[in-house]
Amino acid sequence: MQEYISKQQQIFRSAAQIFPLISNFTLLTPAVADKVEEWQATEDHCSFKFKGFTVSLCIDEKVENKHVKITGDGGTVPMDFAFWIQLHQVSEGDTRIRLVLHAELNMMMRMMIGNKLQKGLDQAVESLAAAFNRF
Repeated sequence: MQEYISKQQQIFRSAAQIFPLISNFTLLTPAVADKVEEWQATEDHCSFKFKGFTVSLCIDEKVENKHVKITGDGGTVPMDFAFWIQLHQVSEGDTRIRLVLHAELNMMMRMMIGNKLQKGLDQAVESLAAAFNRF
């Protein structure tokens, strides 16, 4: 499995304030419902259509105020992967966030999308940090 790690970003909140928001798919509904088709979510599972493909995800592991691990649910994702949202609280008002993706990619896929995955993770963590710093 290949590992892609985003750069670390600072959020001016405690991990206890951030964790409930990243560990419950239903809280994503306002942010993603208009960006994908057929969005459905429970606390630990979600499914949606993206570019014609149905994707199901589940929260596989939660360690309070530390990390959330997300995996594909039911074989709807065309590759084996695990995705972590990691938090590290430095002080009460300073938490660092990073994203880690482990994905099983063949050599051709690594060459085609490896750099795009890395760039996407970096952009996603920047967006997450900016969103958390606004509230």
